[in-house]
Amino acid sequence: MTHPPGENPPPPPVSSTEPTDSGTSAVRSPLLRTLRADVRAERPAAEEAFWRYAAETGTPLVEPDPEGDADHRLVTFVRREDPERPATHVLALVHTVTDKDRHAGDLAPHLMRRVEGTGVWAISHRLRADHRASYQFHATDGSREDALCADRTAWLQVLDRAEPDPLNTRPPLPSRDGRNPASVFDLPDAPPQSHICRRAGADRGRTIDAEVDGRRVTVHLPPGHRPDGGPYALAVLLDGEMWGPVLGVGDILDNLHADGDLPPTVAVLVDTMGRRMQDLACSAPFVDWLADTLLPWAGQGYGAGADAARTVIAGQSAGGLTAAFAAFRRPDRFGLALSQSGSFWWPDDERGCEWLTGQYAWAERRPVTLRLEVGLQEWMLLGENRRLRNVLRARGYDVRYREFNGGHDYACWRGGLADGLADLLGAR
Repeated sequence: MTHPPGENPPPPPVSSTEPTDSGTSAVRSPLLRTLRADVRAERPAAEEAFWRYAAETGTPLVEPDPEGDADHRLVTFVRREDPERPATHVLALVHTVTDKDRHAGDLAPHLMRRVEGTGVWAISHRLRADHRASYQFHATDGSREDALCADRTAWLQVLDRAEPDPLNTRPPLPSRDGRNPASVFDLPDAPPQSHICRRAGADRGRTIDAEVDGRRVTVHLPPGHRPDGGPYALAVLLDGEMWGPVLGVGDILDNLHADGDLPPTVAVLVDTMGRRMQDLACSAPFVDWLADTLLPWAGQGYGAGADAARTVIAGQSAGGLTAAFAAFRRPDRFGLALSQSGSFWWPDDERGCEWLTGQYAWAERRPVTLRLEVGLQEWMLLGENRRLRNVLRARGYDVRYREFNGGHDYACWRGGLADGLADLLGAR
């Protein structure tokens, strides 16, 4: 429900001219209004009938837009009161939608309300029909003041305790550091994500844990890989400890191979080793290590990475910044870069901001291809990504650019990673 661990971008503006999702109430939903009317009329088993419906259809509840706009939906999140642990307040943590108000210090719009006479906690958001996000619930038995505390320390405690939606039927989004998984919703017009789930019958690649010069890495080999069978394409994925053991990116790669959307590609997942903000902030020593140590190692052991035009580096947030920086600094080794929600505001100090955009604007054009994507709900990154796109286009770079209706969220990034690798390396 926040930016990746260890990353702390500057405080965002409270307002934005970009499309936003607003308006919350427990009784905007026609389904909830019917339930409330049935309870008031003392119709027997009205609440049980509601919960049966919610379990059958899955949650959140998605209904037509109350304003009649076919491009929007009314999305209602519901939580059933636990009689063993009754709550005084429940927060619905909808990725980026909630974050925006949390940064502004006001979580009140995200408190769920009890439908009178029931154990139904609910909150509704009017969202565009292509929205995708992860979400959780945080129930407390304390005061309203405690429930609404929005400082960073309190917020991290909320994230440590938040829970997924038990009635959501979609595969959950795994988490790390002992936190609970998140639930995911995607509205009907959201981009498809056909590669993210493990498929029965798909040929499986092989995953190997290794260490290179003291750095933990994970290697995923394509089905049928042979050391002498190359040269293979290479994908270097930053934040490897997230993509490997947590998100299982090997399934995504195997699905891409099975569909013919990716040539045989070796993936090397690079662990941050607790150095995320040091290495993923336009660090020349780190990028040179990738180029001069990691890639030769991958070439010697797995027959991949010799051709810059078939070598992609991919990252998210600060990793997205670093992917674009790697293509700028070492185009001799990284001919392709995939940046998802890149933190192009960096740095925010006496050097100013958007340093890398300035480098691309004034330096000699590199022979590289970049794919950038950013969420429409990422008020703190959208303008910066658009400006870099404009600079790249003006300088004649091959830049592929996409905006999705979502936020700083692995629920969006995992589909974007699959699409980006297929676009940059694809066999078709």
